[in-house]
Amino acid sequence: MENGPVSTITMKKLILVRHGKSSWKEDLPDDERPLKKRAYKDADLVIKAFSGFKDDQMTIWSSYAVRALTTAKLFKEGLNIPDSRFEVKDDLYTFNGSQLLKVIESCNDDIQTLMIFGHNPSMTSVVNRLGDQDFDNIPTTGLTMIEFETNSWKGLKNGKTLLYLFPKNLK
Repeated sequence: MENGPVSTITMKKLILVRHGKSSWKEDLPDDERPLKKRAYKDADLVIKAFSGFKDDQMTIWSSYAVRALTTAKLFKEGLNIPDSRFEVKDDLYTFNGSQLLKVIESCNDDIQTLMIFGHNPSMTSVVNRLGDQDFDNIPTTGLTMIEFETNSWKGLKNGKTLLYLFPKNLK
């Protein structure tokens, strides 16, 4: 009796990180608002807590908004992610969960672990839509990791929320 080809399902991991706490001190356009000092401390706490879960092949995508991009760069440096696995995507500057999901679904299936830096309410919407835990609000610098039993980023559903790291829980 011959066995046919075995199709193996791989696991995809999606890590969503809301940008750090931003400053409203200056009258700047929304996408130019910088981080507050607190955001750097919060990022440090979350990076330290997450470092044990880091995947060496992890890819980072970030919104171009200053507060998201600065947060993403802190994680990139703290987790030693190479430039070749770091990309700024204009479409991630969105507050709409469906739009964020479209960007995630555009990910190349060769990538197993994708970390995205973006904005609320789209982050909370997607985490609640895809994961198996509900959150009222993903806080600034809040990280959630959801795992999917699939080979494709398209049509993600029924994910398992493996981890959530919120700065207030790490202090």
